Amino acid sequence: MTTQLEQPDLQSKTPASHPYTTPIPAPLVRRLRGYSFDPSLSIRLDTLGISEIVYRVPWEAELQKGPVGEYLEVVDFDPASRCFYEPVDLNDPNLIAQDGLAPSEANPKFHQQMVYAVAMTTIRNFEKALGRKAVWRSHTIGKNTPQEKECFVPRLRIYPHAMREANAYYSPTKKALLFGYFPSTPQQPGTHMAGGMVFACLSHDIVAHETTHALLDGIHRRFIELTNPDTLAFHEAFADLVALLQHFSFSDVLRNQIAQTRGDLTSQNLLSQLAQEFGVAIGNYGALRDAIGQVNPETGKWEPQVPDPRDYQTITEPHARGSILVAAVFEAFISIYNIRVADLLRIASSGTGVLPSGALHPDLVNRLADEAAKAAQHVLLMLIRALDYCPPVDMTYGDYLRALITADTDMVPNDDRGYRVAMIEAFRRRGIYPTDVRNLSVESLCWPAVREDENRSFKQIVSSISNVLDRSRYLSSRQQYFEVMGKWRAEMHNFINFQLKDKSTFEQLTGLVLRADPKIQGFKMDKAGNPLFEVHSLHAAQRVGPDGDLLNQLIISITQQRFIPIDPALPEGQTFPFRGGCTLILDLDSQDLRYLIVKPIYSEGDERMLKQREFINESNSGSLRDTYFSPLTRGRPIQEPFALLHRES
Repeated sequence: MTTQLEQPDLQSKTPASHPYTTPIPAPLVRRLRGYSFDPSLSIRLDTLGISEIVYRVPWEAELQKGPVGEYLEVVDFDPASRCFYEPVDLNDPNLIAQDGLAPSEANPKFHQQMVYAVAMTTIRNFEKALGRKAVWRSHTIGKNTPQEKECFVPRLRIYPHAMREANAYYSPTKKALLFGYFPSTPQQPGTHMAGGMVFACLSHDIVAHETTHALLDGIHRRFIELTNPDTLAFHEAFADLVALLQHFSFSDVLRNQIAQTRGDLTSQNLLSQLAQEFGVAIGNYGALRDAIGQVNPETGKWEPQVPDPRDYQTITEPHARGSILVAAVFEAFISIYNIRVADLLRIASSGTGVLPSGALHPDLVNRLADEAAKAAQHVLLMLIRALDYCPPVDMTYGDYLRALITADTDMVPNDDRGYRVAMIEAFRRRGIYPTDVRNLSVESLCWPAVREDENRSFKQIVSSISNVLDRSRYLSSRQQYFEVMGKWRAEMHNFINFQLKDKSTFEQLTGLVLRADPKIQGFKMDKAGNPLFEVHSLHAAQRVGPDGDLLNQLIISITQQRFIPIDPALPEGQTFPFRGGCTLILDLDSQDLRYLIVKPIYSEGDERMLKQREFINESNSGSLRDTYFSPLTRGRPIQEPFALLHRES
């Protein structure tokens, strides 16, 4: 007699109650299709295959229609058409399954997807370099009253169709990015359809550029103050560099251009150009700005740029002056790339260094592309990290070079490939160097380390706030981070005001003035009759170096303001704001102050103040000062500097 085996009851247990069921982890990234540069590449046979890429942005589970996430809020209102476009839902399963919407100039929902993807990519690069969450510039309520308060701005707003004109800009007052659209008017037949609509929001370079302005303003809000020829130019150059170096993360595009240029990135290629479609549509040849060369108007041929140190002394227009810095950094990147691929080229050329004619082997193309991507990523992170090593006010290109070298030395002590020397040489070839160093060696350019006797003066402050980093590790949101850092800023301010014992030494080291002094005029005073100052920013940073070394730092900026007569012969006449301050960089592991980067509010002779007065007093009709400063508020910036700066730039 046979017995039938008892069958298991498959319906008795659901997957949720099964003891071996494990939850499915959330994705780490969201894949979204977009243009690699802009739509112009998709209508040319030679670039059709590289016109689109898939952006990999951080996954946001709570992403709402718009998209509206933790960092960004896309608001698609078109004032010219008086309509709202329906927002895209990137959590729609159909869109998740196909990496978002297909690129399209005609679909406003794709425009929303594009700006979100590029902006989030840029934010991710900043956070990786800085070792902390990105925070937008705060909003101040009750300004100049006892109730003045800084409020957290959770999201940067993005308006893809904000205006019908050839412009795009970051608005510090609105905490928003505004992109325009316009009919093209090309001067070269066949480059673009006359009258065809061009959307700034579909250009990777323009979106990355404007997002960088917003991120930089969140880190250093005083950098938009026009105190010397380098300030606005630096904003423009830095935003261009971020957009430019992000090109090298587009793997398919990179391999294509490496193959076309046979590995020579000094020749004309898409990777070194910015805003191609926008530039052509407003009548310029090729890109709006080209990092390494330009077309000779006489021959019509592209030629590499030849550095001229005199340019830095004579050019003041922000975009043109910014291009000097862009060219310097790009030249350094090319030098670094050449160092990294030298062995590959020797192998491929049997030691001659001259590659054989014909197409490069695909394996060599892949290896050259890998090295170019690594070099670009290293330079990009190097540029962003340096922002924490800059003075908080009146920044110059020379200051930035010192910040670059110091930040990279801290993160990568052994510069085996000569990255820092490549950067110094490229700056030197364009006449860019600090005036307060004896030579251009790496050791001289690094900000001087704080001496032991100086460090003792800060031990009180360090011990009072050394637990900031430990607490910041457990903050669950950017708003909590903002509020906790704001609390510690207030506590540090009170400590300096009421508990600091040796104020005289503190003043000497920081360049601040904490006590009333009859010979130093122009301060606003507190109730006790002492000059006002502000703890401008305080950030905890945890950075990981290429060798896995962890760098735990606290970056503190303290600033102060005086009002200086524009005309020294009229001390009671019109004034301009003159700022000083310092950046303190503390090592939280050793509880030592590492660097003290100072712009004194007062010094004998006040050379910096005299230069700023001269800069503001330039009275040429139609000068840059007249453009960005109201005649009634000399030296005080108007509300929307980037709106003017970017109009048909």
